[in-house]
Amino acid sequence: MAFKVDLDVFAGPLDLLLYLVKKHEVDVTEVPIATIVEAFLGYLEVLEELAIEQVGEFVELASVLLEIKARALVPRPEEQEETLEPIREDLVERLLEYKQFRDAAVLLEDRAREWESRFVRAHTEELPKQGPPAEIHFADVQVWDLVGAFSRVLQRQERRKPRQIIHDDTPIETHIERIEQLLQTQEKVAFTTLFDDEMPRMRVVGIFLAALELVRRGRLTTRQDALFAEIWLERRPLAASSG
Repeated sequence: MAFKVDLDVFAGPLDLLLYLVKKHEVDVTEVPIATIVEAFLGYLEVLEELAIEQVGEFVELASVLLEIKARALVPRPEEQEETLEPIREDLVERLLEYKQFRDAAVLLEDRAREWESRFVRAHTEELPKQGPPAEIHFADVQVWDLVGAFSRVLQRQERRKPRQIIHDDTPIETHIERIEQLLQTQEKVAFTTLFDDEMPRMRVVGIFLAALELVRRGRLTTRQDALFAEIWLERRPLAASSG
């Protein structure tokens, strides 16, 4: 694999776990391990494919989830049963603590945007006229939705033809330019149309990373009308100048 990814859009394994809990519409304290662990491992496969720097952290949490699931399914003596709840309770406690910080960050972000909409920043003529800061808003499709959609693209390729290892060293910036060219001629672009079944695996990965990088730079927004529906890519408008 030619790519080594270290994007701040991958917030960490607890972020993915919280996303999956919300996706399954269950309470954080009632994490359905049997269901969640399968979904978590599916996302882990994609992260390993991308060779992200922090994949070890996801593997570590996956091992904890698998241990909880295995102990819940396999018959065991009572003394072993008593060790299951502390492991699960520790995980739930970590997840609740992370959720509190996450919710606080969202609240602060919302208040900051509200404040910026009410007050005009002074000396705007001295500021560079460019797009908004590189960030992913919670109103947009979360990065995990994109990873899930990318997982389905990879699965579709696996079904259509045997996996082939073909070297493709196309720079990420080249893929970025192509995506931006598409968005200059179209109002929005369906995420799945960026790929075709004949593409080498490494090119598919490269295009996905280019889309992620555009989101990170704040030059691309993502929208989804319903769960598992098509994800649409749109250009983020440049910040309006004032004064």
